[in-house]
Amino acid sequence: MPRAVREQQMMDAAVRTFGRRGYRAASMDEIAELAGVSKPLVYLYLNSKEELFTACIQREAKALVAAVRSGVEPELPADRQLWAGLRAFFTHTAENPDGWAVLHRQARTHGESFVTEVMVMRDEIVAFVTGLIGAAAREAHQDPALPDRDVAGLAQALVGAAESLAGWANDTPGVSAKEAAATLMNFAWAGLGNLMQGRPWLPPNQSAGQSQCRDRPVTNPLPHRPASSPL
Repeated sequence: MPRAVREQQMMDAAVRTFGRRGYRAASMDEIAELAGVSKPLVYLYLNSKEELFTACIQREAKALVAAVRSGVEPELPADRQLWAGLRAFFTHTAENPDGWAVLHRQARTHGESFVTEVMVMRDEIVAFVTGLIGAAAREAHQDPALPDRDVAGLAQALVGAAESLAGWANDTPGVSAKEAAATLMNFAWAGLGNLMQGRPWLPPNQSAGQSQCRDRPVTNPLPHRPASSPL
């Protein structure tokens, strides 16, 4: 068997073991047995448990980012692109629950080097979502210097919500990828729709006689678009 194929078999076994048992509880003996190889061969190919776990993180992160990017059609309206991206995200995490457990749970709790690998993936997804929202806003406002702050904050919030929801969906029987994506669209797009209509939520002013205030000018980062349902 070619080395590359054998190595992927070992990583498949490692992702399954790490995802279900956790990094510390997983053993190289168990991974080797599941892959159908000897433990010395696992060490020969992948050097150490730490390097094997890092390789699993990198592979699963690359696959997730590719799935999200391939799920989006750039010519669609912003809400449809977001809907397609979320469906691709939740479909991938549902079909690869062990890989998602490695990225979302195990890697974040077992050392800075592992966290760094996951953050590379997360930053790429956040940048993709930021670009999706920001490009539509700049086109609508015809302002290439439109500040990124509000758009970037929305992207961070959206990605964080998607991560949490994916964990919940994978742990809750009967929740489909489509249902998870629709839940987040109903949660997020209503608020984004208000911004597109120029109606951002503002915090209440504690001073008497005023019900709303702004600490700084709030730029409407999103274009006006007729309301539509992505479902």
